[in-house]
Amino acid sequence: MDDFFFRYYLDKFQTVEEKTSYLEIFNYSDTAYNTCEEHILLTDDDFGNFLRRQGAFAPPRLKDGVKLQDGLRLIVQKEADQSNTFAPLYLSLKKESYESMVRTWHLPFRAIEGISLVGPFFWCADDGDEDDRHLQIIFRKSDVRKKGKTRGWEIMLSYSYRTGITTGFVKGTKSSDIVKSLKHLVECSTEVGHPFLLPIIVLSHDLSYTGDVRQREARDWLRRLENAITMRNEIDEKEVYSDFDVDGINRDLVECHSQVLWKRPQAYQEIIKEIKEAMQRFRSYMPAEKHTKTLETQHNSMSSRLEFYRVKLTGMEHYIHTTLERLHIQRQALYNIMAQKESKLNLEIASQQRRVAHATKRDGTAMKTLSLLGAVFLPGTFMASIFSMTFFDFNVGPDSGDSSNSSGDSAQVSSMLWIYFVVTVPLTLVILLFWYIIDRRREKRYSEEDVEIEKGIDTMEKDILAVMRRKTITKATTWTSQGASGAGSKRERLLELKETEDDMV
Repeated sequence: MDDFFFRYYLDKFQTVEEKTSYLEIFNYSDTAYNTCEEHILLTDDDFGNFLRRQGAFAPPRLKDGVKLQDGLRLIVQKEADQSNTFAPLYLSLKKESYESMVRTWHLPFRAIEGISLVGPFFWCADDGDEDDRHLQIIFRKSDVRKKGKTRGWEIMLSYSYRTGITTGFVKGTKSSDIVKSLKHLVECSTEVGHPFLLPIIVLSHDLSYTGDVRQREARDWLRRLENAITMRNEIDEKEVYSDFDVDGINRDLVECHSQVLWKRPQAYQEIIKEIKEAMQRFRSYMPAEKHTKTLETQHNSMSSRLEFYRVKLTGMEHYIHTTLERLHIQRQALYNIMAQKESKLNLEIASQQRRVAHATKRDGTAMKTLSLLGAVFLPGTFMASIFSMTFFDFNVGPDSGDSSNSSGDSAQVSSMLWIYFVVTVPLTLVILLFWYIIDRRREKRYSEEDVEIEKGIDTMEKDILAVMRRKTITKATTWTSQGASGAGSKRERLLELKETEDDMV
């Protein structure tokens, strides 16, 4: 079944060309024969000869009594730069070369099925061949494209219990730690008898201090955000945000959250667990003649290192959890601030609408000017009607002589004309004064209503902020420890009593 799936997937894959080299390390009973070589594989013949240890790669002749103890033979692509080198359904070797490498070195067929895996992944098992048992290892980590190129590294190994030689394929992009890991491996060339040496070296570089530094930087960033959002004063003045830009702070919260989630400890804890179980399986199948004191010491040292990383990751997990919780609190506080600003904006809009309504109402009083004009002329008109009765005699008409004479030359003005002005002018002035008094009182009332509107808006805003503040205090306290639960309970009871009193009022 494994062979079928291997050929099935191999037919579907495309290939990209990467610069390929080899690394070969051998340790002998006589250290003078120890070798460590690394060169470029220029042709397909070089590739095939290296796989089968033929031609220039044939084993050297040894003196009597000198034996090969262990070794490591790798095909390496340590600076892969093709954009699809870690893309799904892509190989960085020719299909014929890849198949020949897997079959000749007893590498795991299943590796081709994991080409599309992302994140850290570790798998280890025996091939099941009782006559020539091999321990197979797949250890890889890849990610999606960044700036047009895929990223990651891959280790595929096979350890022969019979010969003590580890063979395999190693690939990594420039952003990975493969180059440093291989240099580290060369420095530890006398320890290549343990098949987990390279995986643990790669794991060590992947869990280096850079992760700790990144978490510390994220916590420093968080404290700056806490100072900007909730006024927590635990930073230097030079680190304070210059202005409260909601959009900028929100982007910083998202970026800080992303930085905290970098290299999730839980994933690597599972990797460490799998490696420790695989190391125990390797130890149980190790032939007695190869189970030396040196190998046992090395095995125990690796187990101790894995335990160190497990404890380190556990501490980092708790640290990250605290950072994420505090980020969550700051995000909620920022949302509350944004909601408060939105409520204040709505209140301002409402107040403006009320002012417009009152202004419209007052503008209606302009129409009363027409009534005022009518009031100015109405007394005169009224008095004219009265004086048209008997106060004046214009001597016009048949009763005043010749009916054809309508010139009014004989008209007479009553000596009582002053009565018209004496009555009309004071009456008009009284009406104007009365209108003025009423208008002033109306304007004063409108001014008092505007003041009440402003007071009502301010009171409403304060009430909203007070309610939100009480809810925030009762539901979440940013920097109250678990040990202060008694004080927190007392504070909550006091707040409940205060809310009850407010409701009664």
